[in-house]
Amino acid sequence: MRQVGRISDWNEDKGYGFVVPHDGGSRAFVHAKAFQFGSRRPVDGDLISYATVKDGRGRTNAVDVRFAGQKIEARKPSRPPKPLPIPRLAIGLLFLLATVACAFLGLLPIVVMAGYLLMSSVSFLMYTLDKAAAGKDARRTPENTLHVVDLLGGWPGALIAQQLSRHKTIKASFQFAFWITVFANLTVVAWLVYSGVV
Repeated sequence: MRQVGRISDWNEDKGYGFVVPHDGGSRAFVHAKAFQFGSRRPVDGDLISYATVKDGRGRTNAVDVRFAGQKIEARKPSRPPKPLPIPRLAIGLLFLLATVACAFLGLLPIVVMAGYLLMSSVSFLMYTLDKAAAGKDARRTPENTLHVVDLLGGWPGALIAQQLSRHKTIKASFQFAFWITVFANLTVVAWLVYSGVV
């Protein structure tokens, strides 16, 4: 049950004082943190409404304190900061450009460069068509098919398409599987090149 009273013996330096109820009961301890969020600092004589609780020593404390006539304001929940977006377009393009450069410098077999360019083109086309199909409720490309193409070297094109068409970037399960295909592809290609298979 809420009570009405006035602030007395307020100590601004320490941020606490007491409230004397209008009904003549015993006064209650009140701390600055007990006031509604966003309230001004109290001074002696302020008329307030409050609820009371007993602390561990049995003393009466004022809680949920509001100044007379003050509207109840809900504390806005703090939103966690949004994670930085993955620069998919930049990663995809830079990887393809690096692949072309390495191939022309003789650091990477031409067949590997050609494979990435071809599969990236296929993947880009598949993602773009799947996005269009999603907007028209048409037949969609199965996610497993997209993953297989990405695993075979199409992931740079997939990254480019994901950002440009804003497709498949939110679904966590898809993104988890997608990045596994990226890691698996890079691992296998690195092994093939290092071992001299290609």
